[in-house]
Amino acid sequence: MIVGIGVDVVDVPRFRRQLERTPGLRERLFTPAERQLNTRALAARFAAKEAIAKDLGAPSGMNWQDCTICVDGSGDPYPELSGTVAAAARARGVAIWHLSMSHDGDLATAMVVAEQ
Repeated sequence: MIVGIGVDVVDVPRFRRQLERTPGLRERLFTPAERQLNTRALAARFAAKEAIAKDLGAPSGMNWQDCTICVDGSGDPYPELSGTVAAAARARGVAIWHLSMSHDGDLATAMVVAEQ
């Protein structure tokens, strides 16, 4: 059973400017494993985290550090959850995540489906 569907789109140049203007933003939004990626990849991961938050009903108190967007050996993305995000997922009964990310021109997008 589907628990939630989330989608988000990020304007990559605008996102790049935010990262440049706001000291510490990269560290606040991304885990150490993600921080070394290029801006396009970070924008897609940010879109994925936003889509996951939407799936979970955007509960207050979620920490961006508690969600890492990983890629498996086949190149398929998946979320690795801990702490506040894992607790929110358990509370909603989420057992399975489906995640797709894409880039086109200056846009990065992600769609997430959460299942019980």
